[in-house]
Amino acid sequence: MIDTDPGIDDLLALLLALGSPELDVRGISVSYGNTVVENAYRNAVEITRRAGRRITLCVGARRPLKRDLAVAAETHGASGLGYAELPPAGVILEWVKSLDRLLADQPEPVTLVTLGPLTGLALALRREPDLVRAKVARHIAMVGNLAARGNTTRYAEFNAWCDPEALDAVFRAELPTEMVGLDVTREAVLGPQEVTRLAHSSSPLARWIHDALRFYVEFHKQAEGLDGCIVNDVLPIAALIRPEALEFEEQRLVVDLGKEEGEGKGKAGGGEDQRGRTRAQPDGARVRVATRVDMGVVWPLLSERVFRWATRATPTPITEAGATA
Repeated sequence: MIDTDPGIDDLLALLLALGSPELDVRGISVSYGNTVVENAYRNAVEITRRAGRRITLCVGARRPLKRDLAVAAETHGASGLGYAELPPAGVILEWVKSLDRLLADQPEPVTLVTLGPLTGLALALRREPDLVRAKVARHIAMVGNLAARGNTTRYAEFNAWCDPEALDAVFRAELPTEMVGLDVTREAVLGPQEVTRLAHSSSPLARWIHDALRFYVEFHKQAEGLDGCIVNDVLPIAALIRPEALEFEEQRLVVDLGKEEGEGKGKAGGGEDQRGRTRAQPDGARVRVATRVDMGVVWPLLSERVFRWATRATPTPITEAGATA
């Protein structure tokens, strides 16, 4: 199962997961984060539709546990998917399942991949802690950073910064959590030539992916002077397919909560640049932390299963999720 806030790099991660026969995607939980939850839900529907798949969707979280809602429109565009053409976002209806209900529907324990803020998982733990522990056999989170600089404040990664209380709750629950943070994802720089190649394809799907990525490349150029874009969320999915893509070591971690009152409206409001900082501490929670990535394993997966597939793709009918999801 995947909990996500699509999101341009989430788009690539979802397409990689849905296009990999090694994975059985049982459901997708949608959260705020890169965009508001209404957009994120619409984006997930559009991504799965274009992938030709029918996947059960649920809503993990609409807003942080305690913080004001903040999204990354400057990074991912107003819609969450850059310049990609999308239908209007609808209203999230109350009957849409929550993450804990989706977990309850699973006949056996699953791997849960979280690609956005950890709010949905924290809420599930609050409501049904025994259920979550019984059904989540492995939890892989794209979150946090140790030695690498933050991407929201100088210390904090965006998903951790959005809802540090949620990440703290997940750490303290001591699920079998693995942190895939900026220490490895900053090496996942997609070059502009791959993006440009999509633009010249005759496939509408390839050009649609290009329109999303073009915004992401422009953001990285302006914000970091980077020639290309960092596709953070691809790494947890790639590691499920090819475990040798990442190396992990167990550490004890805490997350700094920073201020809760009197914050400014900016991402680092009130000068609280410790908010969402993940760091090692002897009495912290046990977490397996990704310390090294082999991009030589990751790039062929992304190239063949997303980019080359998209350039060859023709419109396909929606199919049910199956053993080859």
